[in-house]
Amino acid sequence: MPQAQSDVVVSVVVPTRNNERTIEACLASVRAQTHPAVELVVVDNGSEDATWAIAERFADRVVAGGPERSAQRNLGIELATGTWVLWLDSDMVLPPETIMRALETAISTGAVGVALPERTIGSGFWTACRALERECYLDDPLLHNPRLVRRDLLMGDGGFALSMSGPEDADLRLRMRAEGALIELAPVLVDHDEGQLTIRTVMEKRYYYGRSLPAFAESHDGAVGQQGRAVLRSFRRNWRRLAQDPGHAVGMLGLRALEAGAYLWGARRGRRDRRA
Repeated sequence: MPQAQSDVVVSVVVPTRNNERTIEACLASVRAQTHPAVELVVVDNGSEDATWAIAERFADRVVAGGPERSAQRNLGIELATGTWVLWLDSDMVLPPETIMRALETAISTGAVGVALPERTIGSGFWTACRALERECYLDDPLLHNPRLVRRDLLMGDGGFALSMSGPEDADLRLRMRAEGALIELAPVLVDHDEGQLTIRTVMEKRYYYGRSLPAFAESHDGAVGQQGRAVLRSFRRNWRRLAQDPGHAVGMLGLRALEAGAYLWGARRGRRDRRA
């Protein structure tokens, strides 16, 4: 007899480092899931704040791992015992029905990967610009990377690329689609708590992610340009939404331009690193 959905174990893997501000809400939301069979694994990369202590209050297992997010996720996947693995960043908060809805989506469609649409929450002008940007992506499945994936697929496909930190989610999506794997969107909306964004913090993160772009581009010819064109299509499709909030729309476009420069700057460094 087929296994009942309620008996399917889902292992939630949360990589983290120095995230005491957000991790409690993240892990509490995992524990509040309506799906009854949830395993929680936290992989900490040398936190120097209260992150580890908070994680121990909620997780079934807390382990040390690194040096980057891809390695942390792969370790969590290896330790997981569930049929499905769902990975979260430690600044995300799940609605209580998230895992139930994601599993329903996978079972009803035959998908082996399920994406969870996100919305940005936080304070300040630039965070509001990011929130408006994310609203433009909600109806575009090609811009959503899977977060719930069958563990056997991840183990057989090698999990996340260790050469990438930032583009590893898109890399996994493109590898899965190239192999004919079906990825669907779950009817949920996850909160991504980005706090109060500043130009400096955004640029630093995009520069860091940009260092992995040469490895990503080498693995997926033309994918960087395709991703950029998909983003622009989303903006055009949602022009009415943007026109209703012109101040944040202008800020969003300016922020995207700055991010593009930071990505390119980081990619130059990444190419030098790869040559070295």
